[in-house]
Amino acid sequence: MGKGCMKAIKYFLFLFNVLFFLFGALIMGFGLWVLLDNESFMVILQESSTVLKIASYILIGVGGLSMLMGFLGCLGAIYEIRCLLGLYFTCLLLILIGQVAAGVLIYFQKDLLNKEMSNIVTQILSNYPGKNSTTEQAWDYIQRTMECCGWSGHMDWHGNAVVVNSSQLLFPCSCQNVSLVEGDSSSDSGFCEAQSLHWPVYNRGCNSSVESWLFANVGVILGVCLGVAVIELLGMILSIGLCKSIHTEDYTKVPKY
Repeated sequence: MGKGCMKAIKYFLFLFNVLFFLFGALIMGFGLWVLLDNESFMVILQESSTVLKIASYILIGVGGLSMLMGFLGCLGAIYEIRCLLGLYFTCLLLILIGQVAAGVLIYFQKDLLNKEMSNIVTQILSNYPGKNSTTEQAWDYIQRTMECCGWSGHMDWHGNAVVVNSSQLLFPCSCQNVSLVEGDSSSDSGFCEAQSLHWPVYNRGCNSSVESWLFANVGVILGVCLGVAVIELLGMILSIGLCKSIHTEDYTKVPKY
């Protein structure tokens, strides 16, 4: 392979590793968002679903490993170190296999995830208000901003212990449809008193709204993962090509620390 072609591969590999490093940072950032977000549906799943917590830690780990691989790839490309390039190729292959396996697993377990989500929300509605104020505040926020009530409809709230045992006609304040009442709601959380058996709430359940929100975010995740996979494949091709073109290694070019 000519020197000009080898230099082109080396600098292309360096560029792709910079992009790979940035995509790894995006994956890590998304994992941290899933783990720490307190103002969306994620906080409800965080408190009740062990699977989501494990998935967020996996995303953080994969993102961190991707950033490390990007750094090693840059070093291997610039200083033409075959062992680093070989290690880089192997790790990229393992990461790519892991991503494909995770994607297939999520696709075939989506019905189970939807069922688990439904059970989690039903439990939250039955125990509201309870000790977990963060989860309840998140659910109030969802109902208020998405203009929905309950999971499949406002009838889901009729299983709540406070609503059933109260001598008053109570309904969740975050469900209140402001177009059906005069003035603004006195509270965005907790329970409000209804004037009749017909609650002034939104008729639409949050199921469809939450699914749309989740699918919108899944599109972002898949887009990032697809971008990372493409860069991984290009990085693997360039790294193996550069590794084959290196016949002698000059370790004196590697900086000493």
